[in-house]
Amino acid sequence: MADEILTGLDIGSSTIRVAVLQMMPGEDGKPRLHVIGAVSSPSFGVHRGTISSLEDAVSSISKALEKAERMTGVAINSAWVGIAGQSILVQESRGVIGVSRTDAEMREEDVERAMEAARSVATPTNYDILHVIPKSFTVDGQRGVKDPVGMNGIRLEVDALIIEALASHIKNLTKSVYRTGLDIDDLVYTPLATAEAVLTQRQKELGVCVLNVGASSTTLAVFEEGDLLHTAVLPFGGDHITNDIAIGLRTSIDVAEKVKMQYGQALPDRVDRKAQFALADFGIEGEEMVKQRFIAEIIEARLEEIFEAADNELRKIDRSGMLPVGAVLTGGSVKLEGVVEVAKRILRLPCSLGIPTSVSSVIDEVHDPAFATAIGLAVWGNAIRGVGKGKFSLGSLLKFKSVDKVADQLRKWMKSLVP
Repeated sequence: MADEILTGLDIGSSTIRVAVLQMMPGEDGKPRLHVIGAVSSPSFGVHRGTISSLEDAVSSISKALEKAERMTGVAINSAWVGIAGQSILVQESRGVIGVSRTDAEMREEDVERAMEAARSVATPTNYDILHVIPKSFTVDGQRGVKDPVGMNGIRLEVDALIIEALASHIKNLTKSVYRTGLDIDDLVYTPLATAEAVLTQRQKELGVCVLNVGASSTTLAVFEEGDLLHTAVLPFGGDHITNDIAIGLRTSIDVAEKVKMQYGQALPDRVDRKAQFALADFGIEGEEMVKQRFIAEIIEARLEEIFEAADNELRKIDRSGMLPVGAVLTGGSVKLEGVVEVAKRILRLPCSLGIPTSVSSVIDEVHDPAFATAIGLAVWGNAIRGVGKGKFSLGSLLKFKSVDKVADQLRKWMKSLVP
């Protein structure tokens, strides 16, 4: 049974989320991923996606894992762990190899050699490669090849995205997880995992953007023709909205967070001009009254800034307002009323909340955009293992194999960190 359990661990700046999935027969009798547990726990010792206090982070992760084990009744021994943060770098690279066989037929090992050639790009000092994601292949000058295995040719080229993370970021994250007694199946760049949970292959083919609005940052991933086209980390998140409210009300962060959760609304026009509340309701001395519309204006302004920054990223790749499927929003901060409408207006794209599509469950958290990444990490792990291959295209699985080879080397290095 333990082999069938897949765990996703999403370590955020404000919340740690754990999703536990298991392969079970679906209604049609075919194996399907089923979410048997999903829990969240406050995060301490994590700032802007990186570890700021090892002891606090270890304690927070341990509490989240204990909570998940109590909920599921299953011992959690390993997990697919998400990694993000503003230290992530993305580089484009090209790998070129020759095929010298007499039959000139390309095999999987040729694809692997091309990926290795792409991976030899010069990485900045103190950075390590997380993923090598192929965008497209070229066979003897024929561009746009998705899967070259079985094709004939003597020259194979691959255009790839190299995703790198600061070495100290990787070390501190892995240390904090290992010290809880948990083994790491792999580190996964979170936008890739989120996309696996909330996007269909059809959406990736047509053109879509996944926006995960977290506490301290927002991650973006753009897919087109089934491939990852662009990814970025934006330095804005839900905590910035809370900070703006705290400054506007001249109150503490804790009070501002409570106000946001209770009266949060992203569309001022939908708020009654006369509607107001007393700060005394939140333990503040005095009789000061605050208009709800004022709170909505603060939230709208910051969300506009977040989505304008996302639109600037789309403009870099000439996709501003040009993605047929539009934007899929995930993360805890997108649950505020009116966020989708603000995103539609700024991005000029169809927008919707991201709900995991490839899993089943009776747990309410499955329909929560905040759990998309944790669930996606386990879905990614399922694809790596090659379970339920019918759910993924050959090209997608090919990518995962190439990525996994990088992960094997990374995993050996991570094991050496255990004290």
